[in-house]
Amino acid sequence: MRLKKVEREFIAFQRVCRVATARRDGTPHNVPVCPILDGDRIYFASAADGVKVRNVQATGRVALAFDEYTEVWSGLKGVLVWGTARVIQAGPAFRRIRKLLYQRYPQYEGYAALEERASVIVEVTPTRTFHWGL
Repeated sequence: MRLKKVEREFIAFQRVCRVATARRDGTPHNVPVCPILDGDRIYFASAADGVKVRNVQATGRVALAFDEYTEVWSGLKGVLVWGTARVIQAGPAFRRIRKLLYQRYPQYEGYAALEERASVIVEVTPTRTFHWGL
């Protein structure tokens, strides 16, 4: 599916989102990640042995929450994205997205360098969205 223009613009501006995954037995896992939007796909990096990576490998599904909180609740904004996910371990796709992540988050190179196979990139293809306040 294609993201709506307002969703794409909001997601592209956000520096952190929360990714929810679940084990096969249904146990939930929710953590913040630093996303990048490329076209209508959303990417984030992780250690290859991360819980979220194992969950994606087991189920192929994720949910992402992008939001802005304010004490003035009429100004709350956000986008929820449900989608399919795949793990990219190495190769041209890994290197292309790593370059985009390094451009947006220069901290990665010095603090948490993304090495093929030790790190992975998760690609999320949206299947459903919901937004508010946009």
